[in-house]
Amino acid sequence: MEYILVKGIINSLIFSGIGIFVLVVSYLLLEKMTPENTWKEIVNNKNTALAIVFGAFIIGISIIISAAIHG
Repeated sequence: MEYILVKGIINSLIFSGIGIFVLVVSYLLLEKMTPENTWKEIVNNKNTALAIVFGAFIIGISIIISAAIHG
């Protein structure tokens, strides 16, 4: 019983790490594809529309990663 619990926790940590890695890589790819530095545009120029678009992108990629992990 204890072995199964530990194995489940380790698997959760591994899949969480992989999911976060894929999310960061996809964000960096999108950052390279856009002409402006999006973080600077959001923070310095207070571009709310761009913040909403990137928030939706991050949520969408997170849902895809979650579905891929759960099968």
